Amino acid sequence: MPDLLLELFSEEIPARMQTGAARDLERLMVGALTDRGYLFEGIKTFSGPRRLTLAIAGLPAKQSDVREELKGPKIDAPPAALEGFLKKTGLTKDQLKVEKTPKGDVYMALIERAGRETPHVLAEIIPDVMAKLPWPKSMRWKPGSPVRWVRPLHSILCTFDGEFVPFSFAGISTGLHTRGHRFLSQGKIEARRFDDYAQKLKANHVVLEAEERAAIIFEGIKQAAFVHSLEMIPDEGLLAEVCGLAEWPTVYVGTIQDEFMDVPAEILQTSMRTHQKYFSLRDPKTGKMANRFALVANMVAKDGGKEIVAGNERVLRARLSDAKFFWDEDRKHSLESRVEKLKGIVFHAKLGTQFERVTRIEKRAGEIAGKIGADVKLAQRAAKLAKADLTTGVVGEFPELQGVMGRYYALHDKEDAAVADAARDHYKPVGPSDTVPADKVSIAVALADKLDALTGFFAAGEKPTGSGDPFALRRAALGVIRILLENKLRYPLKLESDLLSFFADRLKVALKEKGVRHDLIDAVFSLGNEDDLVRLVARVEALQAFLKSDDGANLLAGYKRAANILKAEEKKDGKTFINEVTEKLLSEAAEKALFAALDKARMAITAALDKEDLAAAMQQMAGLRVPVDGFFEGVKVNADDKQVRENRLNLLATLRATLHQVADFSRIEG
Repeated sequence: MPDLLLELFSEEIPARMQTGAARDLERLMVGALTDRGYLFEGIKTFSGPRRLTLAIAGLPAKQSDVREELKGPKIDAPPAALEGFLKKTGLTKDQLKVEKTPKGDVYMALIERAGRETPHVLAEIIPDVMAKLPWPKSMRWKPGSPVRWVRPLHSILCTFDGEFVPFSFAGISTGLHTRGHRFLSQGKIEARRFDDYAQKLKANHVVLEAEERAAIIFEGIKQAAFVHSLEMIPDEGLLAEVCGLAEWPTVYVGTIQDEFMDVPAEILQTSMRTHQKYFSLRDPKTGKMANRFALVANMVAKDGGKEIVAGNERVLRARLSDAKFFWDEDRKHSLESRVEKLKGIVFHAKLGTQFERVTRIEKRAGEIAGKIGADVKLAQRAAKLAKADLTTGVVGEFPELQGVMGRYYALHDKEDAAVADAARDHYKPVGPSDTVPADKVSIAVALADKLDALTGFFAAGEKPTGSGDPFALRRAALGVIRILLENKLRYPLKLESDLLSFFADRLKVALKEKGVRHDLIDAVFSLGNEDDLVRLVARVEALQAFLKSDDGANLLAGYKRAANILKAEEKKDGKTFINEVTEKLLSEAAEKALFAALDKARMAITAALDKEDLAAAMQQMAGLRVPVDGFFEGVKVNADDKQVRENRLNLLATLRATLHQVADFSRIEG
């Protein structure tokens, strides 16, 4: 079957937009072809600095013929209904037939349409797909033309089965030609099929696949570093970005002047990464950053890259001079002296300045420290200084270094090491792969910081929605959860109900990877008397293990049966049955046995939960399985005697209340 080759060639496409554009191009083309009845064997897109390419294998030479019947209006419908149907089908009234239906006679239209040749269909849909590409940013580049594209579009190559497909977009007509590397290639390249196209591009110094470019860069840096007895500091984000900047990536190594090596490595790395897209290298023996960097050029230099490296070293020298200036100037003022400047930084219109926020965090950090066994004074000191680096020159230039620089400045000011570490770690964890603070002073400040944001924004009505979370409150809640669970800290959250529910939802996310069932989290959380996350998770895990046993599964089934009976009878009677059982009204052996078992289990479960002996609590619940089964086998709940019936319903309510000491079983699925 024939293949399609499409290339959209333009000025440089921003690296951050390339992958998404390729994905959108594939999605839109698949949708357009599917809507027109096409099936094909495979589709693949490619993105790079100056081109988007799409290749489809096994596309039919023409559309399938269409034959379908459309049901129209009744024969006695108003004339306007018939006119609309005729317009829709493109037929005349004489071409319709009448069909009898249970609701009366209706008009039917038989539509027979021969499939069109695929090149004609492609010429119709591709311009529409191009117009629909959702670029994050686009531009008009032709005077008087309303068409927008990410950058000025130069050419469109489009072939089907090796033959040219004619159409135009933004005044640019399709052709059979593309171009290779901007500097390492000359003239046009003719291509009719994908394999030929890819080979000719590579011969003209263009690596088409982003994955191949990334691999070339990675291996190039690895080898270049090895020559200097160094190794690459991994940076997947930078690698993904740089492979979108070079069509023919070539790696060179430059040197950082010694005068900059007393600047913290984080500043050097961030400056090189942010401004120059350089990769940092380190000495594997010491683990410290080396005075060399790797750069990726889109050029093969005749002099082995000497001029390229020298030029980049000159640019880097200017960049690092600025960074060193900020670093030196910042250390002339203590962190404590900077706290006052936080009054000039608004945190949020409804929550005040950063200074006001720091005051709240300082108080909360002291309270938390006292409960988790941290040094209260150190926690309060750390909380007071933790945000002060926001007023420094380095953080102003590189916001991503907030906290990191706070630690450096605190150490320079001879603050306690725990205070300095807390300034760095109180933002942690910033993502699922980030570590959590382990030192108790850092933990106290990190919890205070996140809980202040959560309680403040919820009180201000700035809660996350399904479409957005501008203040990263989900991340903050997950951070609190991870800090408490991974450090096994027994700290009651004491939150308002809506915020506690928010935490329950985040807890489901946090525990999902561990295979913990979300319904069991709901079942325990819904009791409303548990905000110690460590204890709560332990209860959930114990409950999950119990329900996997035969006793647990059968007891859950018995509970569901009891709950269904209670629900129906409570609705009928218009009241809720409570666990007030009159023992003298119990006549059947099975109900007496259940009463005795529940009387024993309730007290035993309460005692076990008070001691946090979850195994004992589950064992007591397991002991209820046999009497519950016996009750349903041998006792008629809805007895003829009204008092006996109500007493038995109260017995089932006692079962419900007993199990609800551990969890709300009504929320458990299965």
